[in-house]
Amino acid sequence: MTNIVVPELGESVVEARVARWLKKEGERVDVGDPIVELETEKIDLEVNAVRGGVITSIKHKEGDDVKIGEVLAVMDETASTPAAKPSGNGSEPSPQPPAQDTRATPTARNVAKDHDVNLASIQGSGAAGRVMKQDVQKAIEPQVTKAPSPALSAPPARPAAIAAERREERHRMSKRRATIARRLVEAQHNAAMLTTFNEVDMTAVMALRERRKEAFKQQHGVSLGIASFFVKASIAALRAFPLLNAEIQGDEILTKHYYDIGLAVGAQGGLVVPVLRNADQMSFAELEHAIRDFAKRAADGTLTLQDLAGGTFTITNGGVFGSLMSTPILNPPQVGILGLHKIQDRAVALNGQVVVRPMMYLALSYDHRIVDGREAVQFLVMVKEYIEDPASIILA
Repeated sequence: MTNIVVPELGESVVEARVARWLKKEGERVDVGDPIVELETEKIDLEVNAVRGGVITSIKHKEGDDVKIGEVLAVMDETASTPAAKPSGNGSEPSPQPPAQDTRATPTARNVAKDHDVNLASIQGSGAAGRVMKQDVQKAIEPQVTKAPSPALSAPPARPAAIAAERREERHRMSKRRATIARRLVEAQHNAAMLTTFNEVDMTAVMALRERRKEAFKQQHGVSLGIASFFVKASIAALRAFPLLNAEIQGDEILTKHYYDIGLAVGAQGGLVVPVLRNADQMSFAELEHAIRDFAKRAADGTLTLQDLAGGTFTITNGGVFGSLMSTPILNPPQVGILGLHKIQDRAVALNGQVVVRPMMYLALSYDHRIVDGREAVQFLVMVKEYIEDPASIILA
């Protein structure tokens, strides 16, 4: 007998939730077959068979919380798949329910089931053609478009009908959402968190991107974006104000002289923060490739725990969703996070005249326990200066 156990889940992750069993008791599995999907606070992952055999016993049902090393199921390597039991009337054996389609994520399967969509007919956009939630939603859209508009075809709803539509739903938080909620509350309870604001004129960066975009893409195979400029500017400012690249451990301050920059990315199921390791050693092209790779893998659910581990400073961009200004919350144990926002044309005073410029509000949240207001303000001013004179980033 072989125990199938909860594997090591990465730095600081000690618990998972059984999201979905991909195999049933009595079912044969081969080496490498996915057996069960686990949901963790950071990513979802599949546990694969390291040996072939028959699943003889499943120890935890879907929705159970499990810890590293706990037995999920027992497999008999010497057994063969048992024959199906005949039905009571002596006719053909009852057909077994089809195995779950592992080409699709659990969320995609749930959406497909709710809308009676055949997953086999959908082209997946994820890694190795895996069907994602958004792929199923695209397949549903034509059906929704063809449906008649209730406002045009249906009579006015009666009070009873309106009351019938006042429904509520209750569902359990995912591990990731529950962890995000807990960590956000902890960040506010355990740190003396303040936010300072500034604004930056994006004219020079946008003009540089416009001049260089074709040559850059032709040379490096990737577009030149905004985020890489802020990564470079932040690293230059972190060198000048190292306490923003530190953390508190007990009554000691651990200052880090390397720059692992986390980039907050909105993903299915909640925010994730993949980390650019040794970002100070990366070129603009390397940063752009890494940023786009993170965004793609966050969307298709293929980020690994190693991608999300660690980080010394975080950058989050609410501007991609239209946010004009916000106060980002720290990502513990980090003591600084830079918030970027929407670029918007605004009237500003320049050399005694009112001109219209593409402006962005910047926000720096910091832990006042080790970072003074003066340092935080000067850090943000330095980021602003580097962005308004992007050539200086190369010399930093």
